[in-house]
Amino acid sequence: MIRAAVLGSPVSHSLSPVLHNAAYKLLGVSGTYEAIDLTPENARAFFSTALEEDWTGFSLTMPLKETIVEVGADLGFVIDSTAMQMRSANTLVRKGGTFAASSTDRTAFVHLLAGVAKERVAIIGGGGTARAALSAIDGVAGTIDFLLRSPTRSELLSSIGTRSSLNFFGMDRSLEGYDLVISTVPAGASDGIALSLECTVPTLFDVLYKPYPTPLLAKARAKGSQTFDGMDLLVEQAIDQIAIFTLKSFDRDQMRKELLEVGRSHLI
Repeated sequence: MIRAAVLGSPVSHSLSPVLHNAAYKLLGVSGTYEAIDLTPENARAFFSTALEEDWTGFSLTMPLKETIVEVGADLGFVIDSTAMQMRSANTLVRKGGTFAASSTDRTAFVHLLAGVAKERVAIIGGGGTARAALSAIDGVAGTIDFLLRSPTRSELLSSIGTRSSLNFFGMDRSLEGYDLVISTVPAGASDGIALSLECTVPTLFDVLYKPYPTPLLAKARAKGSQTFDGMDLLVEQAIDQIAIFTLKSFDRDQMRKELLEVGRSHLI
């Protein structure tokens, strides 16, 4: 019996329960997956209690992806080396008497961007999802430029991206000349970039699915860009979580097709 949940704040908009519960049904697995509003201030108490309960695992969304690394380490959770380096994790699964933390955001970016040209990449934002994208393409991309609202995250990003050439700029930088642009900022934060977008970006990835489409995604599509959106990322990272939680083998391509159909039906 699977008992899992997505944790974050706000979290009522999350489509993760729809996807996970649909997957359990497809796999013939008995289980429940819910959404629980949890703030960083209450995280330590929640996870301390969760250790004593019958939880299989958790998906973590904003603003807990960074919180869990610090809180989890204090509580004796097993933080995998990549999540520790990124200071970000989005997946917890029970492991013996504790929980193990990892990032299926990172593996999702690896899967989705496998066939995409990425000699010159721009990543907008520097939070947990941006760091997962960086970790996924470090050493594969030639140059990765970060467009940041504040330079405070540049030191941490530099410690993660050690194989590609990293540069840091403000949010007003032109997107001209990039093979791939990945926007990881919250709703509204990239609207100014969308308004000023004059070039055609070969591939644009906006990690949001609400609002859908974002102004940046809509503008890129209108200009003929290949695009990935937040539903692509949500489904791809969920597929790995579903495998981790259920310990079931399944056809990944078929599961992706089924869950994308389920997820996109909720965006209309």
